[in-house]
Amino acid sequence: MAASAAPAPPPRTGTRREQILAVAAQLFARHGFHGVTIADLGAAVGVSGPALYRHFPGKEALLAEMLVGISEHLLAGGTARTVASEDPLEVLAALVDFQADFALREPELIVVQDRDLANLPPAARRQVRQLQRTYVEIWVETLCRAHPGLTPDAARVAAHGAFGLLNSTPHSGRGPETAALLRRMALAALTDLPG
Repeated sequence: MAASAAPAPPPRTGTRREQILAVAAQLFARHGFHGVTIADLGAAVGVSGPALYRHFPGKEALLAEMLVGISEHLLAGGTARTVASEDPLEVLAALVDFQADFALREPELIVVQDRDLANLPPAARRQVRQLQRTYVEIWVETLCRAHPGLTPDAARVAAHGAFGLLNSTPHSGRGPETAALLRRMALAALTDLPG
């Protein structure tokens, strides 16, 4: 087995496909996309490697579903928060909470996204990038509403800075104190912008 050190056991809830995706995220985060074989994935979820082909045509398809899926989830969640309130500061706080919750629950996906996006087939990579850009623009629009003098370019820089802070969970820890601190820091930075 190329990927030593077993991941956490597969989650007991969800479909077999969802279990495979969760375990693959752990393995890819730990060993990199190229450091994990189909046999490694199968062993980690308790099936033979070839049995995984009943769920995914290959590792690239698994990675694509993982990264496209999480990008769609973030966009849907961001969109839902923008329609929940007319107050841009309330929306901003909801977006920060949403991103912080994601980062705390799914640090493996952050690592995989950062390291293995280039391993996606071109069409899937374009799809992920488009979904990500749309998600960022939700933050940009909210920041511009909260700070009317802020330019979209400055709001984009601020949004990416907040993502960097909130998405630091793979390196800064996963406890409730960490989450609370990162949320407070991100909100303080985003509510105290010029403009």
